[in-house]
Amino acid sequence: MTEQKTTPDTDTAPGATTRPERVSVIHEGLPTQLPDIDPEETQDWIDSFDSMLDERGRDRARYVMLRLLERARETQVGVPALRSTDYINSIPPEREPWFPGDEEAERRIRAFIRWNAAVMVSSANRKGLEVGGHIATYQSSASLYEVGFNHFFQGKDAPGGGDQVYIQGHGSPGVYARAFLEGRLDEQQLYRFRQEVQHGKGQGLPSYPHPRLMPEFWEFPTVSMGLTGINSIYQARFNRYLHNRGIKDTDQQHVWAFLGDGEMAEPESLGAIGVAAREELDNLTWVINCNLQQLDGPVRGNGKIIQELESTFRGAGWNVIKVVWGREWDQLLARDVDGVLVNRMNSTPDGAFQTYSVETGDYVRENFFGVDPRLRKMVEHMSDGQIQKLPRGGHDYRKVYAAFDAAKKHAGQPTVILAKTVKGWTIDGLEGKNASHQMKKLTPDDLKKFRDRLYLPISDRDLERSYDETGAAPFFHPGKDSDEIQYMLERRKALGGSVPRRVNRATMLDLPGDAMYAELKQGSGKNKVATTMASVRLLKDWMKDPAIGQRIVPIAPDEYRTFGMDSMFPSAKVYNPGGMRYESVDRKLLLSYKESKQGQMLHEGISEAGAMASATAAGSAYTTHGEHMIPFYIFYSMFGFQRTGDSIWAMADQMSRGFLLGATAGRTTLTGEGLQHADGHSPLLAATNPAVVHYDPAFAYEVSHVMRSGLERMYGSTEEHPDGENVIFYMTVYNEPVSQPKEPEDLDHEGLLKGMHRISAAEGDGPSVRLMASGIAYPWIEKAARLLAEDWGVTAELWSVTSWNELAREAVATEEHNLLHPGDEGRTPWVTAKLGDSSMPTVAVTDFMAAVPLQIARWVPGDYRVLGTDGFGFADTRPAARRFFHVDAESVVVQTLQALADAGQVDRGQVEKAFAEYRIDDPTAVSDVKQEGGDA
Repeated sequence: MTEQKTTPDTDTAPGATTRPERVSVIHEGLPTQLPDIDPEETQDWIDSFDSMLDERGRDRARYVMLRLLERARETQVGVPALRSTDYINSIPPEREPWFPGDEEAERRIRAFIRWNAAVMVSSANRKGLEVGGHIATYQSSASLYEVGFNHFFQGKDAPGGGDQVYIQGHGSPGVYARAFLEGRLDEQQLYRFRQEVQHGKGQGLPSYPHPRLMPEFWEFPTVSMGLTGINSIYQARFNRYLHNRGIKDTDQQHVWAFLGDGEMAEPESLGAIGVAAREELDNLTWVINCNLQQLDGPVRGNGKIIQELESTFRGAGWNVIKVVWGREWDQLLARDVDGVLVNRMNSTPDGAFQTYSVETGDYVRENFFGVDPRLRKMVEHMSDGQIQKLPRGGHDYRKVYAAFDAAKKHAGQPTVILAKTVKGWTIDGLEGKNASHQMKKLTPDDLKKFRDRLYLPISDRDLERSYDETGAAPFFHPGKDSDEIQYMLERRKALGGSVPRRVNRATMLDLPGDAMYAELKQGSGKNKVATTMASVRLLKDWMKDPAIGQRIVPIAPDEYRTFGMDSMFPSAKVYNPGGMRYESVDRKLLLSYKESKQGQMLHEGISEAGAMASATAAGSAYTTHGEHMIPFYIFYSMFGFQRTGDSIWAMADQMSRGFLLGATAGRTTLTGEGLQHADGHSPLLAATNPAVVHYDPAFAYEVSHVMRSGLERMYGSTEEHPDGENVIFYMTVYNEPVSQPKEPEDLDHEGLLKGMHRISAAEGDGPSVRLMASGIAYPWIEKAARLLAEDWGVTAELWSVTSWNELAREAVATEEHNLLHPGDEGRTPWVTAKLGDSSMPTVAVTDFMAAVPLQIARWVPGDYRVLGTDGFGFADTRPAARRFFHVDAESVVVQTLQALADAGQVDRGQVEKAFAEYRIDDPTAVSDVKQEGGDA
């Protein structure tokens, strides 16, 4: 099968309706492409319906239609369910719009791009390099992308700021190939596909769409597969949020997302489609490339993935447009008076269609058309070659254009275009093969056939010379002054410039000063306050600030009340594009639930994945919209990095900024909830993400410094980062109320932000120890120091560790610097220099796994002991859980005495005595200890 050379239509197709009230191209799921054998009778029925509608109204017309449908099913007429239609195109030929472009020029452009994309991947797998890549995906979807690039995708210079386009990850070679023709990339960069450092930074090309790796080119990361679906939905929703709140007019912006049919098996792909329908996101179009193959074989060999997806999307409330067959099928369908061809299309499984895509015309004649004499007669005038070339709709430019045009004009629903294609289309060695995804190389013979099929002016001699010189085929460029290149550039200029393209046009914010943070620094006096409440209090103050208040985007899955944020409901209100059309059950209460079209709070329901997608969209608004927005996503700590870690990586790849607040953190602070809520490891997961800056503050005043630092680093300007830093601030906070001290006058501000600061020195005679703790563990070492002094004659130096992760990162960076500068005097890691004295042992404790504080073990001077909450969580009181994990004050005392005994500074009998007295191995010893507040 080859792309057909055709000329564009110049007139509206004959027979197209002219009545303005019937311009819709989608008829609610009912087939409209079957031939009309009695147009006059049909018109009589339509006129009769119109008359009833005019005289009796919509209700009567609706009733009669429902009765007719009911009767049709009773008599087995076979009207399909509205969620599934026949296996034919949704848009019949007579309703296809006039194609405004030069189809022949665009066919040649596609040929150039197809060639360069394939050569790029093949050359990346030449002997001695072999870095992988994917050829087949783009070859199947080239027409889908090129219709968008030439006619629909608005660039950054378009009115309104341009569209957001999510490119399928495996299709990146085609986008690079187009950028090469446009002059955005050079030939050397194409040869260096998947070689990002060996030729110098920025001299090669990354495998997939990665904004962090190509920050002026890619805008949205789309690998891991599946994330495109949910992220594009929440991007479209955030566009509406910005518009409804009056921050930016986004009416002219559209979100386009390209996905594969195999990719739709990922839960994130389909998990949020109900959100798009419920909020009527007609600014969103998905284009699903249905080449019927996943990575190793058919998507639905015995079924029909297009029909399955149609049913799913239509049932969820989407507008569905199917592009199944190319224009060469139109005449056959027009002759299908009794529906035998449509029935054959309906009943043929995808596995058979894949076989037909690689077989000869005579095989298709016998096995597809030959099963019924009427079908065989329908194609008797066609040669085997013509039958073999009957194309799928996703390769027919006019069919694809009609679908895009209908999607863009559709109102009230998101649209999904299901386009049937052949994986590896136009490359004989790959086309329709089960193994096409894994095939990386093209032989010289493969390339010659490929060249001939694309009608490219590349001689055998040029091919052979290129192989001799570079080990790969040559790239093709017709010249910057050629008609095709000028056509490409003119189309992109008319649409607002090149796509994809990432720019930062946001104006820096006027950030609040010292007064904003004064209250948290005063402490809580006689009251006890959890760090979750302290952070929420500062957030509320931020939201009142005239400069940044409206830029804050509070996000929660379904826990605003849990985190004490219900006081925001009456003033900030929950965002709902439909407003509030009911009286709230708690409307008489002061803190009643309030929704508004202009609401500021994003309430995502029970969907951490959706909340992360909202945070990503908000945090990257500075590039997608030129508007700084400040997401503040608060969640149960356990359901952050563990549950949505991949989405957080995508947020980092997209260079989004914002705050992630892991509330009810720690393994023992929410133990009534049990195992699934007991987070003992999120800092370790956060440490794996280079963009995430994690803090675990113990005090309200530390919270104020951390949040201020995050705001200023991400949204302030410095000499090193004039546009702010592309980082994400993650803060773990707790639900347990504790006494909050006033900020010390001699506070070590630098130490607090670097990762630790000393609270008090060891004073008095006797052996000394250094005690370190983070977050909710600090009161444990405070009590331990008291016990050590009063009962065991040991003095303790107390340190609050605000970030084990940042301490470890700085130390690793210091060692790397020393490795790369062997001639310089070696630098000392900050934690080592800060601690200094190595004569006293150090005991560190945390409500997380021991691996968290062990990150810095290499750089802590002297003996270093760690206590952590390793193992599974469970439900009980905090004292019982802490005794079980051996992290409470008494356990710290025993560990301290043991360290001192090992150093010969106390008698080992003291350790045995303390162990027996405190019973740190027995949780029943604390069964009578009361706990205070802070439940879920």
